[in-house]
Amino acid sequence: MRILVIDGQGGGIGSRLIAALLPVLPDGCELIAVGTNALATNAMRKAGAKKCATGENPVLYNAPRAGCILGPIGIVLANGMLGEITPAMAAAVSGAEGVKVLIPSTKCSVYVAGTQEAPLEVYLQQAIARVRALLGGPFVKSKC
Repeated sequence: MRILVIDGQGGGIGSRLIAALLPVLPDGCELIAVGTNALATNAMRKAGAKKCATGENPVLYNAPRAGCILGPIGIVLANGMLGEITPAMAAAVSGAEGVKVLIPSTKCSVYVAGTQEAPLEVYLQQAIARVRALLGGPFVKSKC
């Protein structure tokens, strides 16, 4: 499975997702980090991502090829993340067939009914648990 992590701004959410995912991914899973800017990409690279890219085209290219896309909720909103998410990027992510695991944000002007306000760490743990479930629960090397 190809897992895509997308982030912008300073890359804080993406870097924390990368750091939490790397130790639990089985062999054969491909992890790709795409930042909307160089700062976000660099943060995810420092967190351990080996395959990294920056900008709109890497999102447009990788989103439809990913089995799972993770990032802040702003990645599916045109002009989200203070305008870093172009309408084309939002369309590529929201239109991709892969599962989207999105992190709610109190900075975003979107309220997701059914969610509880929680610290970012809780949302990150829930996101990692969802990816683990998507990949078949406890990881076995042959699962991907």
